[in-house]
Amino acid sequence: MEKARNIFLLLMVALFKSNLSVYASDVNLAIPDLHEGTFCFFGETVTSWSFLFYGALIIMGTLGFSLLLFKQVKQLPSHDSMLRVASTIYTTCRTYLFQQGKFLLMLFALVGVVLFIYFLGLLGQSFAVVLQVLLFSIVGMAGSYMVAWYGIRVNTYANARTAFASLRGRPLDVVNIPLKAGMSVGLFLISLELVLMVIILLFVPRDIVGICFLGFAIGESLGASALRIAGGIFTKIADIGSDLMKVVFKVKEDDPRNPGVIADCTGDNAGDSVGPTADGFETYGVTGVSLITFIALAVREVDIQAKLIVWIFGMRFLMDFLSGCSFFINQWISKKLYENREDFDFESPLMRLIVTSSILCISASFFMSHLLLGDMKDTTLWWKLAIIISCGTLAALLIPEFTKLFTSSKSTHVKEIVSASREGGASLNILSGIVAGYFSAFWTGLLIVVLMAAAYFTTLTGLSETLGPHATIFAFGLVAFGSLCMGPVTIAVDSYGPVTDNAQSIFELSQIEQIPNIEKSIEKDYGFKPDFKKGKYYLESNDSAGNTFKATAKPVLIGTAVIGATTMIFSIILLLEKVGLLNLSLTDAPVVLGLICGGAVVFWFSGASMQAVTTGAYRAVMFIKETFNMDKKEANIEDSKSVVKICTQYAQKGMWNIFIALMSLTLAFAFIDANFFVSYLISIAIIGLFQAIYMANAGGSWDNAKKIVEVELKEKNTPLHEAVVVGDTVGDPFKDTSSVSLNPIIKFSTLFGLLATEICIKMKETGGNISIYITIPFLIVGLFFVWRSFYRTRIPT
Repeated sequence: MEKARNIFLLLMVALFKSNLSVYASDVNLAIPDLHEGTFCFFGETVTSWSFLFYGALIIMGTLGFSLLLFKQVKQLPSHDSMLRVASTIYTTCRTYLFQQGKFLLMLFALVGVVLFIYFLGLLGQSFAVVLQVLLFSIVGMAGSYMVAWYGIRVNTYANARTAFASLRGRPLDVVNIPLKAGMSVGLFLISLELVLMVIILLFVPRDIVGICFLGFAIGESLGASALRIAGGIFTKIADIGSDLMKVVFKVKEDDPRNPGVIADCTGDNAGDSVGPTADGFETYGVTGVSLITFIALAVREVDIQAKLIVWIFGMRFLMDFLSGCSFFINQWISKKLYENREDFDFESPLMRLIVTSSILCISASFFMSHLLLGDMKDTTLWWKLAIIISCGTLAALLIPEFTKLFTSSKSTHVKEIVSASREGGASLNILSGIVAGYFSAFWTGLLIVVLMAAAYFTTLTGLSETLGPHATIFAFGLVAFGSLCMGPVTIAVDSYGPVTDNAQSIFELSQIEQIPNIEKSIEKDYGFKPDFKKGKYYLESNDSAGNTFKATAKPVLIGTAVIGATTMIFSIILLLEKVGLLNLSLTDAPVVLGLICGGAVVFWFSGASMQAVTTGAYRAVMFIKETFNMDKKEANIEDSKSVVKICTQYAQKGMWNIFIALMSLTLAFAFIDANFFVSYLISIAIIGLFQAIYMANAGGSWDNAKKIVEVELKEKNTPLHEAVVVGDTVGDPFKDTSSVSLNPIIKFSTLFGLLATEICIKMKETGGNISIYITIPFLIVGLFFVWRSFYRTRIPT
């Protein structure tokens, strides 16, 4: 009977489409009473609880500031023709989000059943506790969904305003509007996450706060994984379907007659706004929960636990605030430098914002660490922890610089792609982009190793005396934490891209130049004479800058995921060592086999996600070819909606296959052998890191090679242009589907694997070792959905 119950429970868990645990031991996690730790500021004693409470109130102010930026963007002027197009884009985005919302509710209904069985049946928690876990799961999922919706709404306001501002002949406005929209999204995301976590930490009873953090992480992980993967598939189906029409019908990029253009604009938001915001929200939260968990488990003294937890949040409070300050500093500098100029490098203000924010955040690391930890028994602790966090902040600064070397329109690698394309067509274009991607993965990988090694060597200076024998785990977690500290700025420059991309599309779709007496009308109503030629130039150049900084944000989030996964794999290793189930050795066959299987899964996922894009794009291209009418002035709105429907259909179909296959394989491998499974997880993290960076940066280089041909060389509708368009369509799923989706896949595998490991241990403790009966069915299910992800989504012959 016991074996039957275990089999039933495991089968139910196998249906779970989310990472069910950050740490399964969070159920019994004892978060300290935050009234225990105290701080002395200017002669006044403040408890940890009070510090967090008043800090959260300040962060409510930054949340309010993000809403103020939202209002300012909304109130900017734009022409009715552009506003109508932006409204249509938002309507299709809203339809997509409703579809994804229904999908998430279906998943959560299943999650609710699993939570009841797992916590009520297996762990023996009370009914009331399980209800609270469900509540915070809903809060976490709703948070991911809310920030995704907020990002789309801000961006679809900013796109029309940016397009109209380009007509004034003041390029600084073309930069400021999308940057202001991006900062609104970044501050909203991080501030909301902080406030929600502080509410759980302060107001939930101590005996269940760990399990409530667990529920919160479940919900936000569920939302982020679904929105990131589906958004990545959706956007590239639409983008490829729209782009190929330039070659087929010899039309411009955003021709109003093309039914795929609206879907492409929707996809820009679904993939480049929804995905990163939801992913950033989840990553920020899970990293915080992981660090809190480590402190509670590894540090023995309660008052030190309380101080370290407050230190973590104090750093986040200050850095969130300073990210907002860096925006104002950058605005002031940009105004001084560019206000009266008719042309400048659009990448400069964005890079300056990152540099300014990193300087402020590193300074804040040392200031806040000394303020909160300067009176600790170990008087050197504060600067050692500040150094480790600064390694992460440096990663968020240096990775974009490294990425620009391979993806910027000024990069020699990107210029080489153009030169190769001129002589060798699409073939040499693709080969040159692959080379750029491979080299970028090498250098970025070395950079991450250097920064993590610096954190590791810092732990060797005596941190284990306070943090315990596994201080290195905490250090790696702090590196991920440090790279997320300037999160508002990272999200801001990432959100810049979809606004600039949509702005260029809106300019063309509005057909504003063909409106009778438009120049006089604009001069009368808005007080300036429009310059359409300059406006087009500004928008195209700004789109190139947006492409570059979309590319720079991807490796930061990917690197954070891998560092976080490394920390989680350490936790699995410690868990298995504790019960005597682990004996890692490179001479053991299971270890070698696990390393090979991890690489196999990374390459399967890359192919499966691109297969969904390829087949969906095939369907979209078929439909667009049939409905494209060269005699019309613009596409039928119903045809545009049909393209959006095709993109949504294939995005959800691809996501189902990927989720079920990945989860089934993770469960199967967890029950084969402990040494095999740990090696498998290490392989997924390491190979996934390099695969993701290679694909992201190769795609970015192809994208900006196309921009050089279109903007600088002005050679549209030439053989060279056709070659770079083909390269860009290859790069689209590289950079915006497979690479970015590897981020949640890496986290999903390690977190879900930790749960599977604990269930396996429980079964062995009860004498119910039925691993073979678990491994074989789930391996069969996993391989079946791997087969479906390729052979049931193939283009028909």
